Amino acid sequence: METIKQFRMIPSIEKLLQRKTVRLLEVRFGYDVVVHALREETELMRINLENKTAKKNNRNEITHQIEKGLAKRLHAMLSPSLRPVINATGTIIHTNLGRAPLAFPAIKKIESVAGYSNLEFDLELGKRGSRTIHALKLLQHLTGAEDGAVVNNNAAAVLLTLTALAAGKEVIISRGELVEIGGGFRIPDVLQQAGAHLREIGTTNRTRSSDYASAINDQTALILRINPSNFRIEGFTERPPLNEIIDIGQRFKIPVIEDLGSGNVINQHSLFTSGQQKWEEPTVNSSVTAGVTVCCFSGDKLLGGPQAGIIVGKSTEVEKIRRHPLMRALRIDKIIYAALEATLLEHVTGRASQTVPIVAMISKSVESLQSRAKKIVDTLSNNKSLALTIELNQSVIGGGTTPGVQVPSCVLKVQLDGCSPDKLESLLRQTTPPIIGRINKDCVLLDLRTVQPNEDNDLTNALKELVSIHAE
Repeated sequence: METIKQFRMIPSIEKLLQRKTVRLLEVRFGYDVVVHALREETELMRINLENKTAKKNNRNEITHQIEKGLAKRLHAMLSPSLRPVINATGTIIHTNLGRAPLAFPAIKKIESVAGYSNLEFDLELGKRGSRTIHALKLLQHLTGAEDGAVVNNNAAAVLLTLTALAAGKEVIISRGELVEIGGGFRIPDVLQQAGAHLREIGTTNRTRSSDYASAINDQTALILRINPSNFRIEGFTERPPLNEIIDIGQRFKIPVIEDLGSGNVINQHSLFTSGQQKWEEPTVNSSVTAGVTVCCFSGDKLLGGPQAGIIVGKSTEVEKIRRHPLMRALRIDKIIYAALEATLLEHVTGRASQTVPIVAMISKSVESLQSRAKKIVDTLSNNKSLALTIELNQSVIGGGTTPGVQVPSCVLKVQLDGCSPDKLESLLRQTTPPIIGRINKDCVLLDLRTVQPNEDNDLTNALKELVSIHAE
């Protein structure tokens, strides 16, 4: 009987729909969805009352609890799962956080073509055109290549290239380059999917030019060279330089395909600030100049653009790749073309070190990071329960590039009264926007190198919010 009495304190759906809070939610989420969520919330309240786990035991409190639960349920059901976050991890190209943040010109370009565009329309001739012309002139100018094509990521670029140029024939590759890329994808598996036959040469740590030459036969379609951008082999090693492999390819009339992965078009020597570790990552331009037949690379790593797989090289081979039926399955849309063109333009005009976030983050001085950190600490100095300490530390470039390279950086060590590092790291992910930091030596660190300068205010406000979240 007691339980039945409590059930009667649960308002009807009709009465709940008349309440101001619920009406506002109905305006935002729609009648049908709100009614469905109300039924679930009232059913949950009945279960809690029956199990005596409900915290509220009078009509007003039960009504308030249902309204509160309704708002949370609707937000959980219908809020977008893809959200902006502040990357304070110190990993500049962070695969899990979307890799390269787009440059402002790329964002503006996306906005400009979000409606109708001339994606496949020739404005001069007034008839259907080809989407493959977009970004081509910029790619040719930036890399020095004769031709180019763009697909949805670099794995697709390699798969399409091998399928178009090597299906049913042999591909020569060094055992030291049979790598696994992100997500468990392995180069031998890509070769198999392309219908090509793997011809391994050399050993894991030593491959010579003579190994390539001796492996060539009448079934050889191409030589594949994989740049070790996400791993490093040290010690007793040998790997022939690219020009020697190209010489062999030209002597036997065998195409040389290179997977550069990282898509580096940066003159690294112009980026370094005092005390910064030097790093060497081959550029696309140097590979094209050396004479590779086709070079594949990512758009969203060191290039700093959208996710894309870029193919550049000799006209004959690129045209064959472009005309393969698989190209249609892997093609990109107007949004990616827009962002890619805008990013390429920043590189071509020499503005990238200031405007492309990935390049700008690599080149920032530690002193500039310290200055920003001090402003954040000063703003939050009156908050007694939150302790912020400025320290020097190291960032990494990441994203399957420059293995082992560290970049000097400045971090905020965050401590909150009564909060363990694990709990604090979790609370930071609950702020608006969420802050993704790292734990090192039982300390929560926020690395300013990967926080955009225009995010400093958001970071400061989120740290203020952190205190109230912990108090709840």
